[in-house]
Amino acid sequence: MLNIEDLSRIKGLRFPRSVIGYAVWVYHRFSLSLRDVEDLLAERGVAVSYETIRDWVNRFGHQFAAKIRQILLPCEVRCVRPLGWLCRKTDRLITGSHA
Repeated sequence: MLNIEDLSRIKGLRFPRSVIGYAVWVYHRFSLSLRDVEDLLAERGVAVSYETIRDWVNRFGHQFAAKIRQILLPCEVRCVRPLGWLCRKTDRLITGSHA
C-alpha cells in the first residue's frame, strides 16, 4: 500500500489517514464497489457510509493515482504490447531487469 503520510491533503477529517487511505486504495486496487468497501471497513469495526467513501474517492483518488504512477515503472512486454507496467520491485527481480 502507499505511504499515507505523504498525502498532505488528508488532514482535519473525522477518520484517520490510515482508514481513508485504505478505503481509497482498496476501491481502486481491487475494483470494488463502494458498498463492498463499506462492508470491508465494517468488518474491521469502522462505521462509514458508502457516500463518505465516494467522497473520499472523488477527493483523494487522483492523489493516489499520482503516487501509484511514481511507483510503477515502464518495461517492455513483447508478447502483448510495446510498453507495459510492472507494479512491484519483486517483479523486476524475477524478470531480471534491475534498472
